[in-house]
Amino acid sequence: MNANTGFSATGPTQGESTQNIPQLLPSGSRRKPPGALALTVGFGLVAICLIGLFTSPSAAVGGTWCIAMMLVLLFLSVPVAIALSVPSMIGVYAVSGIPATMNILATAPFSAVSDWTLSVLPMFIFMGMLLTQSGLSGKIYRVADHWFSWLPGGIGIGTTFAGAGLSAVTGSTIGMTYALGRAGIPEMLKAGYDKRMAVGTIMVSGMTGNLIPPSILMVIYAGIASVPVGPALMAGALPGILLALCFAAFIFAIGVVAPRLVGRGVDGTERTTPTWRQRLTSLGGVWGFLVILVVLFGGMFSGIFTPTEAGAAAALCSVLLCLWEKRGDHPWRKVADSAMATVSATSAIFFIMIGATMLTSLLAITGLAPILTGFITGLGLSTLGFLLVLIVLYVIMGMFFDTMSMMLLTIPILLPTLETMGVSPLWFGVFVVLLGEFGMITPPVGIIPYIIHSIVKDPEVNLGQTITLRDIFTSLLWFLPVAVVFLVLMVAAPGMTEWLPDLIERTSGGMASG
Repeated sequence: MNANTGFSATGPTQGESTQNIPQLLPSGSRRKPPGALALTVGFGLVAICLIGLFTSPSAAVGGTWCIAMMLVLLFLSVPVAIALSVPSMIGVYAVSGIPATMNILATAPFSAVSDWTLSVLPMFIFMGMLLTQSGLSGKIYRVADHWFSWLPGGIGIGTTFAGAGLSAVTGSTIGMTYALGRAGIPEMLKAGYDKRMAVGTIMVSGMTGNLIPPSILMVIYAGIASVPVGPALMAGALPGILLALCFAAFIFAIGVVAPRLVGRGVDGTERTTPTWRQRLTSLGGVWGFLVILVVLFGGMFSGIFTPTEAGAAAALCSVLLCLWEKRGDHPWRKVADSAMATVSATSAIFFIMIGATMLTSLLAITGLAPILTGFITGLGLSTLGFLLVLIVLYVIMGMFFDTMSMMLLTIPILLPTLETMGVSPLWFGVFVVLLGEFGMITPPVGIIPYIIHSIVKDPEVNLGQTITLRDIFTSLLWFLPVAVVFLVLMVAAPGMTEWLPDLIERTSGGMASG
């Protein structure tokens, strides 16, 4: 256990479960509180926005001042729910008065979170909490390590797949980075990996997790964009798997072209190839996880379960798995801790979605949505040009905001334009989530490189090697081009997001309902 990180190699200990989904909590939790100078400047800018709002010559201009106020509050690390809802309500009051404001306050909280399909959200969060509490993270890594270590770059390939699986089941790229970084970096260094390859592999391993079901962010996107939750979940599966395969292929190519970067031919390494007995034995530790995957995907694919029912069944299996794995170690306390953390996280998400609903109301009342749609379409951009502009926009935003903040700020504004441009809402959901993950590792403000930097300061992780922030940024120069190429592939072949939902629709006769 490292006191700096709060995670062990096998997952969180009792009382740490709320760290498993930090990117779902208010954005202020992932940055240090602003200093006195930043607060002074920030509150000054908020005051300017308020003056501009109440002296605006038109409703649209007033709405623009509200959007500016939201951005300022987000930069000040104000929780996302407050940053969205407070400026929206002030703007509605300034434009339409007290009756409209009271109407939105009375209806928005219920309408934002009462959709039945959103009931799958706490199920998925609860499942992730339970799987982490049961110590699954170390076991998944051990299985991936044993089965892929014989390949050139095999430990890195196994780490990539383990990261995708852990991030998917826990719903947390940041939590996965803590756990897998402490387990994987020393193992790769022992095997003679170049330190830049070791840290780079960990940083990109979680990029796919929020695409592969059960994806919490895809469920939230479905709620905001009013698309069926089942197809939204399945839309990210194939792109997520393909991206993980792309990273694995890149590491394999490095192992062939520059074998010393992955420890091949390096003297003094401490690595032995696992035997087949060890590989088969390692599978016994993750049998419960395989059962949960069969229940989740088999139930939805066959049409036996709707997404909500599949989530409930998977959560029940996770409870049984946690009780079995932690028998003799206060198992019911683990379940209770997971339940409390689930309530906390779900509440935080629902408050954020209420804020997004209030933002949508502001855009409708001020008329900003059609104005922005008309402005974008008036630029004469092709669909490809529009998407390329969005890539640049989201990469820049991703350096400052987490994935959920970007989704909530942009989706209500862009949805009408997407319809005009002929962009599929399912494709756009995958696109937004992937770009959000991309932004979390993009220098100089992406959070993941700094998390890795804090982890590698521990002698138990760096094994006596000095790993600087420059080494971490250099490693990203090796791996990020793979993600950029995949983004281009997504734009060129948008059908990859539609293929699996269409297949399941044809096979099961419909999975759109909750």
